Amino acid sequence: MTDTRKNVLVFRELPDDQLARLRAAHEVTVANPKLPEQLAAFDAALPLAQGLIGSSYPIDDALLARAPQLEVVSSVSVGVDNYALSALHARGILLCHTPGVLDETVADTVFALLLATARRLVELSTLVRDGGWTKNIEDDRFGVDVHGKTLGLLGFGRIGQAIARRAALGFGMPVLYHARHAVDLSSHAPELQGKAVHTPLDDLLGRADFVVAMLPLSDSTRGLVDAKLFAAMKPGAIFVNGGRGATVREDDLLAALDGGRLRAAGLDVFAREPLPMDSPLRTHARVTPLPHIGSATHETRHAMAELATTNLLQALAGQRPTAVYDTAWA
Repeated sequence: MTDTRKNVLVFRELPDDQLARLRAAHEVTVANPKLPEQLAAFDAALPLAQGLIGSSYPIDDALLARAPQLEVVSSVSVGVDNYALSALHARGILLCHTPGVLDETVADTVFALLLATARRLVELSTLVRDGGWTKNIEDDRFGVDVHGKTLGLLGFGRIGQAIARRAALGFGMPVLYHARHAVDLSSHAPELQGKAVHTPLDDLLGRADFVVAMLPLSDSTRGLVDAKLFAAMKPGAIFVNGGRGATVREDDLLAALDGGRLRAAGLDVFAREPLPMDSPLRTHARVTPLPHIGSATHETRHAMAELATTNLLQALAGQRPTAVYDTAWA
């Protein structure tokens, strides 16, 4: 009987139950190359690996060249920024990811960031913790309302639509969105019919009180949110980025904040992560930064790991995985 067990390299830790699923079917090595004590084991396992599963580590051309037997890479993420898409496509290696299971959780995080930024929650909580609350706060510490204000979304995929539902249905906010194509709301989000409107970019920027970027990273979106876009935003607007950090030119964002064009910014993603210690975004008075926690709940991270494991098992069994990323888009 043909041995169907293959070699799987887990390059970032998985929950125990998902690791057990892999070990029941295949030979598994767990080695996180980010940890110096595990790098040698990773390097030793890579040439024999037929499947890789993990996240937050660059699977680039040079690494792929060291993995001649590789059949599938299963990422515990939605974004594929860390993967050499052209090389994967050229070799016919499947790339899987985990869309869908994190949509609502990321939307929760982005809307929480929007609220926190508008109402200056982190700043004012720190005021209390540091003993600075000795009298009623003055109007120079007031925030701004969220309910009833206009939300502008750059990108209107599943997560963008989930944010729009929170805004329109929960906070009575008119929603404008800009995407390459208008979404058929009657099919994809009937509850947003009449509440979310596909809008030209300049019109959206000039009308929105809050501009939320939920853009994927590609050659066309890298650095897309720049000085020109910030200058076109409504004076006093608040900018939130929950998509990909490299879609924003951070120097231009700082200039828009310092020049008074923007009231504030809430950021869960950055061009470099973790955010460098010398980045002005860490300590800017009008920036609310988060450490890329969009999907970071116990429930959602487990669901992502479960889907990634399922994808890998399906691929190694010769089946069509549940969630394949089309590397031809590279």
